[in-house]
Amino acid sequence: MSTQSEQAPTPVSDDMQTDYTVGQDNFEGSLGPIGFDIHNRVFAISALASIVFIVLTLLFPERAGNLFQSIVSFSTGTLDSYFMIVVDGFILFCLALVVLPYGKVRLGGPDATPEYGYLSWFAMLFAAGIGIGLLFFGVLEPVYHANVSSPLGTPSPFGIDGELNAEAVADATAMGLAGTYLHWGIHGWAVYVVMALALSIFTYNKGLPFSIRSAFFPLLGDRVWGWWGHIIDILAVFSTLFGLATSLGLGAQQANAGMNFVFGLDVSITTQVVVIAAVTAVALVSVWRGLEGGVKRLSEINMGMAVLFFFFVLFAGPTLAALAGFWAGLETYVTKFIPLSAPFGREDDAYRQSWTIFYWAWWISWAPFVGMFIARVSRGRTVREFVICVLVIPSLFIFIWMGVFGATALDQLYANPAGSLVKEYVIDSYSPELSLFGMLNELPLSGLMSTLGIILALIFFVTSSDSGSLVIDTITAGGKIDAPRPQRMFWATVEGLIAIVLLIGGGLSALQAGVTATAIPFSGVMILMCYTIIKALNGELRQLRRRRAESAS
Repeated sequence: MSTQSEQAPTPVSDDMQTDYTVGQDNFEGSLGPIGFDIHNRVFAISALASIVFIVLTLLFPERAGNLFQSIVSFSTGTLDSYFMIVVDGFILFCLALVVLPYGKVRLGGPDATPEYGYLSWFAMLFAAGIGIGLLFFGVLEPVYHANVSSPLGTPSPFGIDGELNAEAVADATAMGLAGTYLHWGIHGWAVYVVMALALSIFTYNKGLPFSIRSAFFPLLGDRVWGWWGHIIDILAVFSTLFGLATSLGLGAQQANAGMNFVFGLDVSITTQVVVIAAVTAVALVSVWRGLEGGVKRLSEINMGMAVLFFFFVLFAGPTLAALAGFWAGLETYVTKFIPLSAPFGREDDAYRQSWTIFYWAWWISWAPFVGMFIARVSRGRTVREFVICVLVIPSLFIFIWMGVFGATALDQLYANPAGSLVKEYVIDSYSPELSLFGMLNELPLSGLMSTLGIILALIFFVTSSDSGSLVIDTITAGGKIDAPRPQRMFWATVEGLIAIVLLIGGGLSALQAGVTATAIPFSGVMILMCYTIIKALNGELRQLRRRRAESAS
């Protein structure tokens, strides 16, 4: 991937001017052979706070666990409507950008051309952004929603007596898949659109530093380079750290479960800690190799393996049932989109509070990470093309994956409830990290494919850590994207340590707490971003009209 210079890009419009240059507040030097180039305040506060959090959680794991649980309860029980209104609002914002004249604005100016084709773009995006989620939740969610959480009150096929009601299977399957699509579809990608679009416009069109604080220049002016901007960037750092830690923790749990399933290795926090440590070490090597030699190559390899994995499940399993389930889920998702998105008048709290709210917080916490990543590869696209592409294409890819994996697992479950490992792992004993392997167990070559699933989870783990450390380092280096590599290695290490202490401090509830705690303040940041995006686009439209008038004359 090509790199920008250390200076802010040359602006293509002149409505936002500043004397600030990238890195002017940085502290640059070396400790022996290790060089550093950091934004002194943002880096220092973020690093110190991260280390304090790690130490305190290790020293007081029980108290930390109780605190994490309280945060989850408050977020899901009190702020549930808030999160749903915010994310629904992002969708409406995106639709407005598509239909209004803003859509014709080109990121980078009228003469800009895309730097990357779609294939490379999506390979990096999926591997860095959602890979672990596809593996962890692809079987778990459809089965759980169809039979336990019951979105919109759709009856479970299993009655109180545990007997299967065959007449309820079709509706439950469709709603279980639709409920999964909701969490992985356009709602989440609308969150990413807001962040990525803000970064793209203010960097490529306005010539401001590639930093989240730049999006607030219309509100704060040159004050954005002071403490207001420091606070915004620090929030972005913690949002990214805890969003990544959640994914890394889930990935470690699934890899450990797979190793137990295939090789008999014990499932324990200790094993998961070892997995995180080992994979973080590999991520450090990838970070050292850089974007081209590290994350990009790993992403492309992993996506190739993921595609092969997907087609194996599709054709080795009940192919027609898988395709029919995917389509039925998509139809239900479209027809029930508004009820599933509604923040009020709901009685399906088990689904909405325990699942949807966590996802909306998770997507928001990931926004700085994935948004910056998307922005770096989106120069040259129009706003309309950008919004439609980011909303629709990744969503369809995910729907196909989740539809096939989920429908395959549901078909296995309903065909043989008594002998189904999927039922045991998802419904009876709830071992979510084993759900994928329960489905693979009933397909040919189960041992080989389970091993491949473990490898995929581990590589997704590496690419997430690698890409995340690159983004965090960019923020803490004052917008520089070519800061010394040891800084990225430091943040990759911190990500792994936070994932470890969250697992020690409370497992899945701690991971959820970390996400929701950072998403609460950062959601407010993103709401303000919508306003600044419109301000910037209005300036771009004025520039276009002026250019056309000059050409006509």
